[in-house]
Amino acid sequence: MATGRGLILQQHIDQQRRQSAGQILESVAPSSSTVKYSKAQPHTSQNPSLKKFPTQKAFSPKTCGKKYGRLNTGKHSSKRSSYIDSLPSEILLKIFSYLDVVSLICIGSVNRNFFQLSKDNLLWYRMYCSSVFVKNSRWKSNMVVLVADKLSTFDLQEKPPGFWKTTYINSILGIRKHRINQILKSIKYNMGIPSNIEKIVKMSDLRWTITFKDASGGENVIEQVETLFTHSSLTLSWESLLWPSLGSVTKLKLQGIAPVFLDACVIPTKSGPQRFSLIAEYDITDLKSSKIIGYDHHINVHHLHPGLLIGVWKKDYEIAFVMATLHYHQILEKSILGFPDQVYTFPPHTPILDDIDPNYGLHGYQLHVDMHNGLRTYFCGTFRNLFCKKDYIRKGFLRLTAIGINDSMKHAPLIGKVGLVWKNITFQGYIQKCFMMDVTVFDETEKPFWCLSSPVKLLASKSSETNCNFMGQTFILNYMDQEGKVKAELVWMNETEEYYIINLVLYLSTEKVNSWFATNY
Repeated sequence: MATGRGLILQQHIDQQRRQSAGQILESVAPSSSTVKYSKAQPHTSQNPSLKKFPTQKAFSPKTCGKKYGRLNTGKHSSKRSSYIDSLPSEILLKIFSYLDVVSLICIGSVNRNFFQLSKDNLLWYRMYCSSVFVKNSRWKSNMVVLVADKLSTFDLQEKPPGFWKTTYINSILGIRKHRINQILKSIKYNMGIPSNIEKIVKMSDLRWTITFKDASGGENVIEQVETLFTHSSLTLSWESLLWPSLGSVTKLKLQGIAPVFLDACVIPTKSGPQRFSLIAEYDITDLKSSKIIGYDHHINVHHLHPGLLIGVWKKDYEIAFVMATLHYHQILEKSILGFPDQVYTFPPHTPILDDIDPNYGLHGYQLHVDMHNGLRTYFCGTFRNLFCKKDYIRKGFLRLTAIGINDSMKHAPLIGKVGLVWKNITFQGYIQKCFMMDVTVFDETEKPFWCLSSPVKLLASKSSETNCNFMGQTFILNYMDQEGKVKAELVWMNETEEYYIINLVLYLSTEKVNSWFATNY
């Protein structure tokens, strides 16, 4: 069919060329009134060779083309480009009827005419009747086409334009919601952490993007280039040769992207319709005042909460790379179920009341800690049966000690050279004493109580609280947000060239504990 349309188009163009050439020949050819006869010469009827024309130059297509511009191809190229637009609507609708759902939606973005035609109710009604969710219903498959043919075009066009398109898309969204619920139910948990999240991400074709927004409302979307899966979080990185200028952008949005068509009958494509879900939004108007978590000879790494790293060149103060770390807990819901400008709202937690235990909410905690750089894990440990006495509640926080200074049996090393690897399209580097830390806290019923994934940095301690058993420089690790704090003390061992964790303390906000357990500490 495509070959036939091309042949018709070529014949139409050749006919236009012949007509334009014929018009030029008629305008320059000599008429009978221009022939003159000399009085001194015999009549031309006796000697036809003596007939003279006003011009002595013979007519040729080349001279005609040079004089009248017949060989100018600019006009014909413009006619070619507008030929499709000049086709009747009936022919365009016939062509559109051979398109699939994704192609029909995409072609509506070409121009206004295609947008109006792509909303034709007859096209979408036939597509709706031939879809899987209609065939799987009470309708019989051999009756679908018959019913569609019996309905006249007039009856369908009585509906407003786009009615059946909206009906079809709503049905697809209903199937998508059901499919997403199936995907979320298929998650397998190990100690409260999704263990097959990499498989789930591939099943849902889930990706992540960052969008820079300037003061005028313009947006610049950067596609994700790499995803690193670890035990309890994933690390995302973005690279580009055309980063927006930091002097013009005001906000950065981290969004999850999933295709609208998740059904097996429709192949998800990047060019097809996609759904954006906002995960976090950052204000980068004054990036210089944000926390610098690390640096090397070429870049400074700025940390924005939660879990975002922006590498900036020292020389010209432009973006070098962007990284983000996301904890597995509720990441799928945040990346799929939200809206482009609104974070997904989770249902409120319903506390379980306990009037018997006087220390309810102060014991039975479980802590899991991962320290890594996305490529390599430095430390992975689980601490059970953590508790806090009422006397240890200070300044609005419960203190839970995972590793004590005097408990040498729990002291643990960070394996390997500690540092954060960064790279972009042309360069790569290494930030010393900087890495990612994942913290997962469970309550006594093994439900996730507090989960975080954030970049952290080891800072040299001015005053050490260690005992004499450790001969080495001491470093401090601190993290804090509204729900809690994590503090760790490490010692650099010169003999083994390793960092040893000699103190690890978890602080939980009493406000968070009271809202979770319905207590009043």
